[in-house]
Amino acid sequence: MSDVHPPTVVLVGPMGSGKTSVGRRVAKRLGVAFIDTDRRVVAEHGRIEDIFATHGEERFRELERAAVRAALAEGGVVSLGGGAITDAGTRELLRDHPVVLLTVSREAVAERIRGSARPLLGGDEDPVERWARILEERRDWYEEVATVVFDTSRRPMSRIADEIADWRRGLS
Repeated sequence: MSDVHPPTVVLVGPMGSGKTSVGRRVAKRLGVAFIDTDRRVVAEHGRIEDIFATHGEERFRELERAAVRAALAEGGVVSLGGGAITDAGTRELLRDHPVVLLTVSREAVAERIRGSARPLLGGDEDPVERWARILEERRDWYEEVATVVFDTSRRPMSRIADEIADWRRGLS
């Protein structure tokens, strides 16, 4: 590892798995930047809901892929949106980086996602049912990119962050 680039670790997982809350803590423990690619897309292009409504998911995934590419070039803890791995180009970008898959049980995620404004959970369907279906559609892609898996269902996010930081330091 070079002094020029900080250690990188990528966090992926379904909506509500804790990528942002765990990612911030891991970055602090490693002394590196935390980069949320969804927030980068929003800062540069506007609200995700608006991008979906105006330009569609395909355009959003293109913008997201560009944000992931830039974040990986910077290094640090990079948190990807839940659907980023659906894009083959984004999965290819992750190939040479340590990727943590955060998982969460259906029961635990119910408390985390109810009432949220996530575009893929909109509509009349129960959001937990929709979440479960989206997870099943994406499960193979998550597993394809994952180097290691941590479950966030029933343990404190601070403990999970400690474990991920320790794991990442062990790769150096």
